[in-house]
Amino acid sequence: MIEIRSVGVFCSSAMHVEGVYEKAALELGEALAQHQITMVYGGGAQGLMGKTADATMAHGGRVIGFMPHHLREYEEPNWAITEMHMVDTMHTRKRLMFEHSDAFFVLPGGFGTLDETFELITWGQLKLHEKPIIFINVNQYWDPLESLIKNIFEQHFAKPEDKNCFTFVRSVSEAFQALLKTPEPPSPEHIGELV
Repeated sequence: MIEIRSVGVFCSSAMHVEGVYEKAALELGEALAQHQITMVYGGGAQGLMGKTADATMAHGGRVIGFMPHHLREYEEPNWAITEMHMVDTMHTRKRLMFEHSDAFFVLPGGFGTLDETFELITWGQLKLHEKPIIFINVNQYWDPLESLIKNIFEQHFAKPEDKNCFTFVRSVSEAFQALLKTPEPPSPEHIGELV
């Protein structure tokens, strides 16, 4: 079994989202702490990012944040976490998050969340890493994305084996089941599932 010590979390910094998403963020933070898995994220104090980090800390977990200096114009860094690192660029932030994470959880988010996630999926497609990438499809938020990805495969714009680069699950608890299970052999209901 792959030992997972840290998980990168991609999600929204938006302030005004439905409570169902905030609930999932809080649940994820608590679960990371309970599993003694370090949370690695973009360092923000607001939105789902801040909620997840704060919940991880509140339950005795460990959180590492990486935030580019220029983002302070838009949001404050979360100085209450275990380690807060201010970095020079978005590219540096992505690289450091990748280097410090054994796997990745993707909660609902916007363009930034998609940008960060699809870069890592592309790296996986190019065999640059084999780190798990797990979309947590809270409230069916990622259903349209699942449909788009299904179309990509059906239209042959990606190879069938590229489905192994990511996983869709329906809840935080399923995300941990997918993350902590033995990876051999792959489980078709979790690996690259396209519903």
